[in-house]
Amino acid sequence: MHRLRTDDSGDEEPASQSDKSELHGTLKTLSSKLEDLSTCNDLIAKHGAALQRSLSELENLKLPAESGEKIKAVNERATLFRITSNAMINACRDFLDLAETHSRKWQRMLQYEREQRIRLEETIEQLAKQHNSLERACRGAPGLSSSSTGITSTAKGSVQSAKGEASDEDEETEYFDAMEDAPAFITVTADPKHHRRSGSNLSGASEGHPEDWNLEDSVFESSNQSSYNESTCKDLLPKKRRRTRIPDKPNYSLNLWSIMKNCIGKELSKIPMPVNFNEPLSMLQRLTEDLEYHELLDKAVKCESSTEQMCFVAAFSVSSYSTTVHRTAKPFNPLLGETYELDRLEEFGFRSLCEQVSHHPPAAAHHVYSKRGWTLWQEITIASKFRGKYLSIMPLGAIHLEFHSSGNHYVWRKVTSTVHNIIVGKLWIDQSGEIEIVNHKSKDKCQLKFTPYSYFSRDVPRKVTGVVSDADGKAHYVMSGTWDEKMECSKIVQSSHGSTSTEGKQKTVYQTLSPKVLWKKYPLPENAENMYFFSDLALTLNEPEERVAPTDSRLRPDQRLMESGRWDEANVEKQRLEEKQRAVRRRREAEAVEALEEGKDYEGYIPLWFERKVDAVTGELICVYKGGYWEAKDKQDWSTCPDIF
Repeated sequence: MHRLRTDDSGDEEPASQSDKSELHGTLKTLSSKLEDLSTCNDLIAKHGAALQRSLSELENLKLPAESGEKIKAVNERATLFRITSNAMINACRDFLDLAETHSRKWQRMLQYEREQRIRLEETIEQLAKQHNSLERACRGAPGLSSSSTGITSTAKGSVQSAKGEASDEDEETEYFDAMEDAPAFITVTADPKHHRRSGSNLSGASEGHPEDWNLEDSVFESSNQSSYNESTCKDLLPKKRRRTRIPDKPNYSLNLWSIMKNCIGKELSKIPMPVNFNEPLSMLQRLTEDLEYHELLDKAVKCESSTEQMCFVAAFSVSSYSTTVHRTAKPFNPLLGETYELDRLEEFGFRSLCEQVSHHPPAAAHHVYSKRGWTLWQEITIASKFRGKYLSIMPLGAIHLEFHSSGNHYVWRKVTSTVHNIIVGKLWIDQSGEIEIVNHKSKDKCQLKFTPYSYFSRDVPRKVTGVVSDADGKAHYVMSGTWDEKMECSKIVQSSHGSTSTEGKQKTVYQTLSPKVLWKKYPLPENAENMYFFSDLALTLNEPEERVAPTDSRLRPDQRLMESGRWDEANVEKQRLEEKQRAVRRRREAEAVEALEEGKDYEGYIPLWFERKVDAVTGELICVYKGGYWEAKDKQDWSTCPDIF
């Protein structure tokens, strides 16, 4: 198996091999020096004795009194030197004996520690195999299949707690305590007899809001029908035929722990990682996958009220996590200057461009324009830490969304993703934290909470809840659902303060109309489990396309080899690309030093299609699209593109 580095700073060998060679080298040097010292001891003793004999012979000669005195003084000094030399010889002999004894002891200790480590690794590997066998046995046993209930609509007048329905938890999952308190609100479905019906859906409103909900029904109803209705989905399929499968993932049996055991506490981008743990997509392509449910934004354009529009934006922000539930493989770290375009202007009305604008820390800039009335942009930096038992992935940076006609400008940030069971068991992913979406024009807000998985909770797993409020803090909608399945929206017709809980907190009770589904996940394609659990969109992202920039991720050779199932060749190619990138970095560093010595300014790396500017809304320095890419594509003029592959 190739042990490869993922970036500039992964220039390290396995710790055990490094420690072993260093200790052996030290012992070898020490032994050599001790031999030299022993030889010097013998020579000092020999020459000291000869010097004493010569001085004694001089004393016996008949010389003038003055000469005799001087010879006597030299003799005394020689005697002192001989005594000191003998003391040093004895100390050296003791040191030599001690060092030789401890050298053997160190070697025995080193051998013992190495054997213990190997034994521990074998034990962990055996545990992992036994764990997997138990999982297969449990799945095969009758009556043990796990089930979970989704968020259900409530019956007439019943209380629907934001905690959701009870569920049987998956027995193969690792559990941990909930990190957050229970939600601070409860929803109560309004009594149907007080409201008018429209078709088969409850769409009336309470006496205070008779018109609002009916006005919005047209948008919400279309959302219910088209966000997941299969016949409608087929109508939305692109005119151009795109691939529906990729080569099956090869059955390589490798232990993730064997790679990551020496990397606890390090940045994920600095962990040496072969392609065996990757999926054949780059981080730029994964970022583009956020657009899978772009039609939610197309519907949001048609909303008449900003709070209603916020509901669709909130559903869109949650939908980007639906692809992650089974995707435990790591995307490729893009090379500096790597780009990825997704041109769906004719089919779906939008086109997207990503560029890797920084390597340390890894950061990607993204810009999407839709002729259906919206623009989205973001710069995402991935911070990640391996903690031994789990891996935390923290996307840093704001996501901006602006609607052309209204000027509504929404900003939000992503939550933390956690990969569990790194050492033993089946990998699984959880999302946790809060997303605050702010409309900086109207000051509307939506606070979404992603509840972390907990064995001690009866919540539906992967639950998301939230409330949409206007600038005055008045709540208009309740959002509820799961990040892997669907999001619903319930219009609030009345709110009141409920009884104080045992913790001393007062919960708000929202009376709502029946929930309406805004978003529902598309089913995965057939054979997805053998194709890295890619969605229909993900299967098309790395499909070869003509006329793209020479820096496009589709042209990255190691990724292409991996997708074809040629993983050994992909590992070799990956090493070549990263060494090429390191050489460019070293050259850039040398230029910076030279400029500094000459007293000149050195700008450093400058992205090709994006430029750094202070964002007027957040005040942050962010990479924004400066234009020119699509014009260069039309002319097929890629002369400014760097040679990175």
